[in-house]
Order: sequence, then C-alpha cells, then structure tokens
Amino acid sequence: MNVFPSFAELAFADLTTIGVGGPISHFVEPTSRVGIIEAVEDADRAGLPLCVIGGGSNMLAADDAFEGVVVRDGCRAITVPDEAAPVENGEPVVHVNAEAGCNWDDFVAFAVGLGLTGVEGLSGIPGTVGASVVQNIGAYGQEVAASVESAEVWDRETKRVQYLPAADLRFAYRSSALKTSMYAAPGIPGPKYFPTPRYVVLSVTFRLTHRSHGVVGNGQLAKALGVEIGDKLETTAIRAAVLSVRAAKGMLEDAGRYANPAMQGTKREENIRAALDSQRAATGVEGPDWDRHSCGSFFMNPILPAAVASALPADAPRFPALAADGSPAVKTSAAWLIDHAGFHKGYALVAEAPAALSSRHTLALTNRGGAKSSDLAALAAAVRDGVRSAYGVRLVPEPVVIGMNLVAD
Repeated sequence: MNVFPSFAELAFADLTTIGVGGPISHFVEPTSRVGIIEAVEDADRAGLPLCVIGGGSNMLAADDAFEGVVVRDGCRAITVPDEAAPVENGEPVVHVNAEAGCNWDDFVAFAVGLGLTGVEGLSGIPGTVGASVVQNIGAYGQEVAASVESAEVWDRETKRVQYLPAADLRFAYRSSALKTSMYAAPGIPGPKYFPTPRYVVLSVTFRLTHRSHGVVGNGQLAKALGVEIGDKLETTAIRAAVLSVRAAKGMLEDAGRYANPAMQGTKREENIRAALDSQRAATGVEGPDWDRHSCGSFFMNPILPAAVASALPADAPRFPALAADGSPAVKTSAAWLIDHAGFHKGYALVAEAPAALSSRHTLALTNRGGAKSSDLAALAAAVRDGVRSAYGVRLVPEPVVIGMNLVAD
C-alpha cells in the first residue's frame, strides 16, 4: 500500500529558489521528529528514491518527474537550552538549538536579536539549518563549521539517532561528512545515498558568544562598512551590511516566493515582510528580481595543486587552502575563471534565452522566467567546458543536481 500522499501538481519548480524542476510523485511534510524519521524509513524500506529538501536553494532537479519521495522537514523551532551562559576563554557562551527545518536566515535573525555573535556574516543565505551543516555554508569571513557544537541526525544505515560532535562532521570547504556520504567523487552521485545523505539532520546545536559586536573578517564587507578587516562592529550593523552586499549582487532569494502556497509556513512572517520591503527598496519594483532566481553560487571555487595554480594567469586570485587529503593547495575564484573565459555577466547561449548568468554576478545561473532545467544544464555545460578549455580547470557544481550529469568526464 502506498503510504505517501500524492500531489500531482507539485513540482520541484514550486520548492526551489531557481524555480525549475519536474513533478514530484510523492511529497510529505512531517511536523514532528518521529514523523520525519518514519517518512525517511518508509521511503528507504520501499526502495524509493529519497530527497530530503530544505529551502530548495542549493538544488537543480531535472524536468522529468521524480519517481520517488520528497520529504520537507516541518519542524522549525529554535530554543536556548542554557539556563545560564557559561564562560569559556573569557567569553560568555550560549548554546542555541534549531530544528533542521528552520529557515536559516530566521535563525540568524534570532541569534542577532538575542545579542549573539558567530553567524551574522552568514545573513541572507537561503536554505535551512539542516542544509547549512551538510553544505558547511560560508560567506564574508565566516563558516557555519566554526559555530556548530553538534548535530542530531538519523543514520539511515544503522537505523538510529546519533549525536555527532563538530569533529565527527568533518567540515571542509563547502563540504562535510554528511555531504560526502552521498557522493562517489566530487559532483558524482554515490550508488546508495543520493540525493539525500546517509545522515538526515534532525537538529543542530550551535555554540555562539553573547556580545554585541562581531569581527569584520572579509575585505568586501569591510569596504562596504568603511572599516578595516579585524575591526569590531555591532552585529546588527554587520548583518545589515551583509544583506546589502548580497542584495547588490543578486545573491538573495526572491522573497516573493513565499506567496507560493507550497512555501507558506516555511519562513517567519515578520522576516518575509522585512525581506519584501528590502527587495522593493533594492530593485524599485514590485515584481520578481530575476537575478535572485538561482541556486546561488553554481560552481565551487576550485582547490588546485600548486603546479596547476601556477599555470593560471598572474592576476588570477590565489588563496592558501588544503586539498581533500590535507596537503597544501591553492584555492582560486570560479567567478574569475568564468568571467575571464569569456562568460560575462548576463551571458546567455542565445539572445533572450530564459536561462542566463546573473546580470550582477557571473557565478550565478538564473532563470529569467520560463526556463527549464534543461536550459540551465546547457548553460552550465557551456560555462564548465569553456573554463576547462581556457584554463584546464574542471568546475564542479555546488548544488545537488538531480536527474542530470553536469560533471565533465
């Protein structure tokens, strides 16, 4: 017997920030911890493909129907379990727990509102708390890895709940033990746990610091604030500046998506209103901002062996990094490579194409209205192949790509 409700008209296009993707055979949104585990277990037991989706901001699904189960976590509570803030290294530490289905920016707004620092630089990143640890989101001098105490997960292999401390999550650049459990190699789905990791996040406990100021750790952000890297500023000012910079680059979600019935209840109403007001102020229009109809950064910044990095043009960005095996390496900018390979802001395969690079940021592929997943895939392949031809560097998609192969041989 089919235990999953069927919504014939619901598609990934309704659930993702880029607004593309085919119909979903079975969709369920549990509102309890037990319900989430049961939904995952039912899908696994039935041998059906499983996609646990958060805010749909880091996902590109094919136009074909998804003949499996999509589970969206309806648990979104934020709690502060500490009765009294302990002092560690001279700083008052506050532990905050957020359920995996909580909208990420709702969590950041909550933390900043309590006078806590540690995640303000991650303001405005679309998605959910659960996805934040899978991806190890980062921006403007912060990564979520630096603030995570532990994650409560359902282990699909052992069929039990585990509490993984930060060390066991094995955070790396845009990666974690959770993410790597579903890939055979970067961008190549594994045979068993794709497109959902072996470990399904149920909640995350963060270790934040109770103080009114944060440290500006990024040059672009420092410039926007008119300060120097390392300066201390009110966390509210840092959050406002991050949101402003992201808006200028089109790297926020279109707040109008929450009018879609499929998205209602997934973000706090007061934060939706604030985002809509900010979006209208930034664009000067009431309608959609097509630059925001994206997966965010589409390609990861390549981490290269020193010999490969040395072959890049002299003005290519270079930053110290670690390879997957922990050896010294060099990180460069995917946006720089894309732009200098001839794919400039607004690039499209043909004039007036429904899929194009953002008019504000070469790293974002956007749905200009009416695009299909196949349109985005063709654009991504052109950019990927162009960069490889120009510089010998293979770009790996950052989003979870379902039903398509966007990694070159």
